[in-house]
Amino acid sequence: MGLVTPGIGLVFWTTLSFLIVLFLLKKFAWKPILQTLKERDESIDQALRSAEEAKKEIEKLQASNDELLKEARNERDRILKEARDTKDQMINEAKDKAKSEADKMISSARTAIENEKMSAITELKAEVANMSIQVAEQLLRKELSDAVKQKELVNELLEDSKA
Repeated sequence: MGLVTPGIGLVFWTTLSFLIVLFLLKKFAWKPILQTLKERDESIDQALRSAEEAKKEIEKLQASNDELLKEARNERDRILKEARDTKDQMINEAKDKAKSEADKMISSARTAIENEKMSAITELKAEVANMSIQVAEQLLRKELSDAVKQKELVNELLEDSKA
């Protein structure tokens, strides 16, 4: 049974060695180790707080970005609506102007046609009158070449004027 039960000397020296090591560790190692653990704990806490603040800041930025995006879309829609309205207005103005110009051109063409028509009619009347005079002149020359025929014509004209 000697292997299982330790001797008193061994227990004494083991306990003494343990206490000396414990004293030395307490004196020289525990404070720096605890200080390092405390600093690490504080740095972890600080990192967690910073992460939370960063998360909140990101959420604020995201909300701000969403609002800016919404405003930009509204502005884009407003600008597009104004552009469409301006386009429609310009098209309507161009149509009105084109119609006005077309009406002026049609009116001018009608006036020119009427003037040409009147000119042609006047010229035709003058030509017809001229031809009538020439025909009448030739007829009168034939008819009035003889004295008997002249008297008959005068009598006929007198009778026509009385009737």
